[in-house]
Amino acid sequence: MNEPRVLDEDVRRHLTHLKVERRLAERTLALYADAFERLQRGAEESKVALRKVQPHHIRRWAGQAHSKGLKPRSIALMLSAWRGFYRWLGHESLIDANPVEGVRAPRMGKPLPKALSVDHAVALAEAGDDETTSPVLQARDRCMVELLYGCGLRAGELEGLDVQASGHAAGWVDIADATAHVLGKGSKRRSVPVGKPALKALQDWLALRDQLASAGEAALLVSQRGTRLTASQIRSRLKRRAIAAGVPTHVHPHMLRHSFASHLLQSSGDLRAVQELLGHANITTTQVYTQLDFGHLSKVYDAAHPRAKKRSG
Repeated sequence: MNEPRVLDEDVRRHLTHLKVERRLAERTLALYADAFERLQRGAEESKVALRKVQPHHIRRWAGQAHSKGLKPRSIALMLSAWRGFYRWLGHESLIDANPVEGVRAPRMGKPLPKALSVDHAVALAEAGDDETTSPVLQARDRCMVELLYGCGLRAGELEGLDVQASGHAAGWVDIADATAHVLGKGSKRRSVPVGKPALKALQDWLALRDQLASAGEAALLVSQRGTRLTASQIRSRLKRRAIAAGVPTHVHPHMLRHSFASHLLQSSGDLRAVQELLGHANITTTQVYTQLDFGHLSKVYDAAHPRAKKRSG
């Protein structure tokens, strides 16, 4: 491990400026000091004075940090600290140009959406609830999970479903046709098939719904007060059901939508169909699930292929 460096006089003065005049927190000052140590290390190795550093030096040192495993977010912070240092030197009339201006950190990869395994998704759909939950609420919550996972609905789309079509309905489920009609983002309508498990859960819930629903309530899913179940209540009920099912992760409605998409893509390989079912306007939005699919295939390869252990050698 590298020994802490004695910081350059300019750097020490800048840190004092950040502490006294900018009133930065101690944690932030420590991160900046670490960034300046990296800057000095690069300058010393390149045999260049800090005031003489050029953009090509900055790009090289940022690239070296990336190749050594420093994350893009940390490199962005490092460059921000360096940029501020050289901007301050400019204000002090000690340099003519800021060598960090125009230098950008590596792009931060967009995190993949988290999806449940098929086993966990099925366990969540089929699980009972604790003994304090009535059969009516259990039927409603199973219907909720089946529609989220079986149809890839957003929480808001599920919330907007009515028992039947009407001039005011945002969405509804046609049992006879086994189709859910929903109003998605941008007020765009789409229709998705309802599979047999979801259809069975839906019929079971509708047989009991009148025990909860207020008179004249149009909503498909209703709360114990008899009114439309809100997206917030859907999230809360789903979290409770996941705990009861023993699913070892925090589950939210969009995770079931991701699971729907990734499981469907793994089975069919039809990206365009998944795009249509999710209601994505642009297929590039759907392409993230091809990465999920590759991640699944990579795990299978690593676990099963005799040559997998030799890929890095």
